[in-house]
This record gives sequence, C-alpha cells and structure tokens, in this order.
Amino acid sequence: MKAHESISQSRSGLCVSENEVSRLNKIISTLVQNGQSIHQIYVNNKEELMCSEKTIYNYIDACLFDVRNIDLPRKVRFRERYKKPEFKIDKGCRIGRNYEAFNAFIDKNPDTAVVQMDSVIGTKGGKCLLTIHFVESSFMLAFLREANTSKSVIDIFETLYKTLGKDLFKKLFPVILTDNGSEFSNPKAIEYSTEKLKQLRTKVFYCDAGSPYQKGAIEVNHELIRRVIPKGKTFNEMTQEDINLMMNHINSYKRKKLNNRSPYEAFSFYYGEEVLHKLGCSLVAANNIILKPALLKK
Repeated sequence: MKAHESISQSRSGLCVSENEVSRLNKIISTLVQNGQSIHQIYVNNKEELMCSEKTIYNYIDACLFDVRNIDLPRKVRFRERYKKPEFKIDKGCRIGRNYEAFNAFIDKNPDTAVVQMDSVIGTKGGKCLLTIHFVESSFMLAFLREANTSKSVIDIFETLYKTLGKDLFKKLFPVILTDNGSEFSNPKAIEYSTEKLKQLRTKVFYCDAGSPYQKGAIEVNHELIRRVIPKGKTFNEMTQEDINLMMNHINSYKRKKLNNRSPYEAFSFYYGEEVLHKLGCSLVAANNIILKPALLKK
C-alpha cells in the first residue's frame, strides 16, 4: 500500500522548474500581448519552446505566466470542460512528508512547536495571501502575493530567514504543516537555506488530501480574516501595509483558549517582544480593535 501511495503521489500534477516557467513566460506572454494566438506562437517557435501546444495551455490554465486565459484571442469564449491541472515543482514532494510521517516526527519530538501554513485566495487569478500560523500562541502572519505560485512562497521564507537570522528562524519554524496546494510543492526550497553550505532550517509535512481539519487551527483563524475581507472580495487593490494592519488587529484580539490573552501577548511570552518588532507587528488596544471591512476602507 505504501509503495502504491508513493507512486501515486509522485505522478500527480505538472512538473516544471521555476527557471523553465520564466523562460517560457518571456516568449509566450510577450507574443500573446501582441495579439498572437497560442497556435501561432507554437508554430513559429516550436524549436525554442521545446514543449507541446497543449502543455502551453495547461501552464496558462495553472496561472504560471503573466498572461491569463482572458488574454487569449479565442480561449476565453469556451467553457472549461475539465479540471485544471495542478502545477507541482516536485511531483514526489509528499513522499516521506505525509501526515503519517508528521505524526511520527511529533511522537519522537513531542515538545516541538508546530507552524501551520496555508493560502487565502481573493479573486481567481489575482493577488492572494500566504498565512503562517503559530499553533501554540494562535499568532498568525499574512503576506500578500501577486500570484499563488511556489516561487512567491519561497521568496517569503527567504525574506523571513534574512530578517530573523538562522538561529531565530530555526527556533520559530522547527516544523511546518501545510496542505497539498501546488504553491507548496517545492518543500526542499523552504527546508534548506540558499547559503553555500545548504543547511536544514525547517521540516515540511503535508496533510492528507481533503483533510483540512488536520490543520484546523489555521482554518479557524482564517474566519477572522474573512470578517475583514469577505470571501470573494479581491486583494488586488490592497497593499502589504493593509494586510499588516488587519493582522495587528486580529493578533490583538483576545482568545478564551489563551486564558483571555491575545495571540500577540502569547507569542511575546514565548519568543519576546523584540521578535515581534522584527516581524513588523504591533499591539492594538482592546477597545480599538476592528474586525469588519471598515478597517481597510480608505
């Protein structure tokens, strides 16, 4: 059964490197923006593209390029007939990192603080959020991204690593639990630093497919985000400053399960106020907290 699971996991999704996506994007997006069809681009650049015409459509469906289906001369007129394929950097990313492996790791390291990670989507193809939830304190970070790609997630972790430094980063992120989204399909780039001597800085594990309850803490906290930014509302006009403001209010909101302390206070207790300042977080007075869309109205 385990061998079958490993084979199944390794075959799911599309597999292409970020560098290859960037190379193809430069060719295809420029010509589409000039009014050319994918077929025309493929016929004239087949040798340089080195992939099939269908593959190009799959990559556009997966929102890997600057252009979208709506930019194509004819594609937008047709109804979608099949489920869009997921873009996975590493098709075998779940092998050795599934929920069973996560539980085994926690059994061996019971005092390890768990961090949960997820995405919050605005409108289709638009800006989205990466959310990072520290389970023991209910403290959450949120980062605005231009698109829901693996590279955008990796870039955020690189920034956090540089901001916090090696030791503090490893203390805050000993283990990360996330779902099977294609944006999380390059775990090694998150787990290892980009320094000359690549060092393991965290461990990434995945929930079982269709089991969001396995990272229920972050799902519950998303409900607070949706009080401020209702589901279906676009993030496209928002800035990271808007998101920081929202998270300061959410993290200052006291929780019964924290003995009526706020996540900000609980996180400060575990890691110190200085870490919060490094992360750009601040406390909002209890009577000034707003968890409604009015918070972000300018």
